Amino acid sequence: MKIVLLDAKTLGEDLDISVLDQFGDLTLYQTTSKEETLERIKDAQIVLTNKVLITREMMQEAEALKLICITATGMNNVDLEAAKEQNITVKNVAGYSTKSVVQHTFALTLYLMEKMAYYDHVVKSGKWSSSGLFTDVSRPFSEISGKKWGIIGLGSIGREVAAVAAAFGAEVSYTSTSGNIREEAYPHEDLETLLSNCDIISIHAPLNAQTENLINKENLLFLKKGAVLINVGRGSIINETDLAAELDRREIYAGLDVLTPEPIEEKNPLMKIRHQERLLITPHIAWASIEARRKLLEGIVKNIETFLHG
Repeated sequence: MKIVLLDAKTLGEDLDISVLDQFGDLTLYQTTSKEETLERIKDAQIVLTNKVLITREMMQEAEALKLICITATGMNNVDLEAAKEQNITVKNVAGYSTKSVVQHTFALTLYLMEKMAYYDHVVKSGKWSSSGLFTDVSRPFSEISGKKWGIIGLGSIGREVAAVAAAFGAEVSYTSTSGNIREEAYPHEDLETLLSNCDIISIHAPLNAQTENLINKENLLFLKKGAVLINVGRGSIINETDLAAELDRREIYAGLDVLTPEPIEEKNPLMKIRHQERLLITPHIAWASIEARRKLLEGIVKNIETFLHG
């Protein structure tokens, strides 16, 4: 069995993937460009990809291909219709990163709410030492307790964020991006109401026709002064040009783990805002705790075993 892993670097050098050797002849590529993909998969029976695109044309040329294992939850990098037509099985791994994404949601939120960048600078610059005071309260911060937390996309991750926010003492509400309003433990609000009412808004929705450019210059205006907007869903859910302009126009805060495209381009307006203290960006790492990546590998192994054993 010839197995090809197209973007091993996305799994991290600390993850021992030798467990995949049991299934056959494993070839690892740290990264793979669009131009390199076909040549690397054309003789393989099993292909593993995180974000490398597998197109209809590639599958038609890769006549030996039987299984595509997506080393992630999202499956939009593989032409699923073409795979079905050519009797190629496609498997993803769901649910492995929920705890990691929830934790990162609160890491982003707390960093911004508690003005961590500012206070770290106050100490390391020597300003605190020279102040003669035992404390520094020059940048007031608030507690989550008593705040209104709005969730955009109440799926499995959104529900766990809601539970943790409630444990902090927040009042939680949500909006459905699909239009399907179910009976939930938290009240539903339309998007405009949620943006207007909530002190903290976190996005946990998939990218689709309903969510692309969902947050833009028209509804960013509804955010309260001092509101915190967190996006750990997909980058294109927020119009980044509009957000950059609003961050400089007035005091709101944003914590982003996802952008469009990735990695972020130097010309992205978010890189040039004047009020950088209002913005925290991490490089799409919410999913990637050590524990989550280990669960991901376990899921990949299980998917291959299930396929081979029918």
